[in-house]
Amino acid sequence: MRTAGIDIGSTTTKVAVLEDGVLKGWRILPTGVLPARAAEEAFRELLRELGLEAGALDVVATTGYGRRLVDFGDVVLTEIKACAAGVLFMVPREAGVHTIIDVGGQDTKVLALDDAGGVEDFSMNDKCAAGTGRFLQVLADKLGMAYHEFVEEAGRSTNLIQMNATCAVFAESEVIGLLARGASKADIAAAAHHAISTRVASMVRRCARRGGYAFVGGGARNHALVKAVEEALNAPVHVPEHCQVVTALGAAVCAAMKKVGAGEI
Repeated sequence: MRTAGIDIGSTTTKVAVLEDGVLKGWRILPTGVLPARAAEEAFRELLRELGLEAGALDVVATTGYGRRLVDFGDVVLTEIKACAAGVLFMVPREAGVHTIIDVGGQDTKVLALDDAGGVEDFSMNDKCAAGTGRFLQVLADKLGMAYHEFVEEAGRSTNLIQMNATCAVFAESEVIGLLARGASKADIAAAAHHAISTRVASMVRRCARRGGYAFVGGGARNHALVKAVEEALNAPVHVPEHCQVVTALGAAVCAAMKKVGAGEI
């Protein structure tokens, strides 16, 4: 069986193809201002790379905030269900994951899993950029740094300072004030990562009942943020391979389980 999952996020669109339980390939493109076009482009590019025609797929599932914007999907999924399915597929059961942290470009989710892998509770931050990847990008821009430079700079900090603003807009003003007081860019970058990790830890406390953490999404590719989250939780977090395409892969997994039909799972 061959299925595809398309995760149309606010910042990036991810596509994954699953064949007989094996991840055959994936593609990530910026979503831009036309999510449907980005989804179709990523989908067609991946199929060309794999030497496949659209008709060779048994089921195509869409998920993410733009999941209803495409007209070539067979199944529509919430990203909560798709994310959980992707983590359960990629992370060995013996890892004991009961809590999933998903930091994306413009939202952050925490999922609590029961012993069977079902989602028993979740918390979501999608009303403000604070606590998301966008928050870090805004502050990197304010410091005149590329995102990867901002991440590396956070690792050079030797002085933990507090960033009090809980809003991305106010945080920009706070950065100006910190610079005026002589704070280094490294310390500001570290403070921003610490601020997000503190917010994530608060979300975990609201809905998660057990440890065993998996960290996915684009934020999981940021090693400074992974470290900060581990420190905030006082526990290690497991970052799966291909962490940014976990939700797209989970959609493909759910599509394989569904096999035929249309509707929302």
